[in-house]
Amino acid sequence: MDRPLAPEQCRRLLVVIPSWAGDVVLATPVLAALRAHFRQARITFLMRRYVEEIVAGGDWHDSAAHWPSQSGPKSVLRLAGRLRMERFDLALLLTNSFRSALVAWWARVPRRVGYRRDARGWMLTDRLKPFKRDGEFVPAPVLAYYARLAEHIGCPVMDMKLRLGITPEQERQGAELMDHYGIGRERPYAVVNPGAAYGAAKCWLPDRFAELCDRLVAERGLQPVLVGAPREVPLLADIAEKAAVDVVCCADPGTTLGSLKPLVRDAALLVCNDTGPRHYGNAFGVPTVTIFGPTHQAWTDTDYADEVKLQMPVGCGPCQLRTCPIDLRCMTAITTELVMGAIADLLDGRQPTTEPPSVPAGASALPPEQPAPGQQFFRLEM
Repeated sequence: MDRPLAPEQCRRLLVVIPSWAGDVVLATPVLAALRAHFRQARITFLMRRYVEEIVAGGDWHDSAAHWPSQSGPKSVLRLAGRLRMERFDLALLLTNSFRSALVAWWARVPRRVGYRRDARGWMLTDRLKPFKRDGEFVPAPVLAYYARLAEHIGCPVMDMKLRLGITPEQERQGAELMDHYGIGRERPYAVVNPGAAYGAAKCWLPDRFAELCDRLVAERGLQPVLVGAPREVPLLADIAEKAAVDVVCCADPGTTLGSLKPLVRDAALLVCNDTGPRHYGNAFGVPTVTIFGPTHQAWTDTDYADEVKLQMPVGCGPCQLRTCPIDLRCMTAITTELVMGAIADLLDGRQPTTEPPSVPAGASALPPEQPAPGQQFFRLEM
């Protein structure tokens, strides 16, 4: 179809939400823009159940549908049947999966908008081309990738700032967590997130996280607060044991995607790998140091001024691998001294010693099919 849609032409809108926590936060400018543009429409989010904690409090949707826990064809067909009864006018697919297009097609949504990927183009009415060069996907900001979909249907995305809402229940959970561990009672604190869902290759070394905790206390007077997913509890405990100072280890009770919101919002600093909670810091305006290993910074770039991204140039990277097949040199090259220097740049208001990454010009402009020639992304020099 490839034509804009007037707000009054869409009474029921289905938005398929990303599955990764970080990608959900990166989609929030688009979710807010859709709510503002289609004011009279009933907006339904199709998402994984755990994602609901992230979008809760944003007031961007009216109802929710959830992917079945079992992804067999029968359960997906039942979901499509339920969606068909809603009589949606439009489905906007922020995901690239075959399954998301199949559900929208089976649900008989008359207009289905998404990127032509994963052999699903025949099920879409509006097929946008992904950014490629010589047949390979080009690293480009996911935020702009999502915005291009919204602008395709006539919804301008003027404010590209990440944002998150917090429900009263999430406020309560966060307050109980902080009270339980005594977080922030006597001094400001730093949230330290040493894990990553993507894979072990994205994780900085536990010994260095422990040393970082020691130096946060000694040099910055900050209380280190370790957070992570339930499967990362052994990692948190290992770091807490190796640290010479008392470290708050949020293991039992642990944080949830909801209770983590107020905990990050009220922090003086966030230090993490390239993982979902990093974007919480961005959304709440918290000074953030992000440690990159095998992943390309361009995918998740947001032009957030209070973030320093540390990445060492190595001949084998960024490889995008979940597990390093050699010696994890991209991570071992990042010292605690470099991380503390980045923290000083942020907290002392010093001019950063390196340039931030460039981003596409114009918040509402559609990104080019390929990055501009000579586009650079921030890395520390050896």
